[in-house]
Amino acid sequence: MTRRNQHYPSELRERAVRMVFEVTPNYDSQWAAINAVAQKLGVGTAETVRKWVRQAEVDAGQRAGATSEESAEIKRLRREVAELRWANETSHAVILSSGPGIGRG
Repeated sequence: MTRRNQHYPSELRERAVRMVFEVTPNYDSQWAAINAVAQKLGVGTAETVRKWVRQAEVDAGQRAGATSEESAEIKRLRREVAELRWANETSHAVILSSGPGIGRG
């Protein structure tokens, strides 16, 4: 199975989540509502919509987990750490390749 990297517009994600919350009482389960909404909106799989719904629940404080804002901050900080490590390693390599006495105060 190949995984396609599809990015759905935020408007579609928000609409799908809103629809799931609105129509869930009309179905036997939230999963049934998610399936119906995914099919109606043409989203690849119901699992995609389920993830959107779960993240919306976390963001609203209805479910435990990292909010979208927290996840974005963690991602930014990890990228920053990687950049700082790279810069540190590069600096050490330059110092070591500069010859004896340099940087060995």
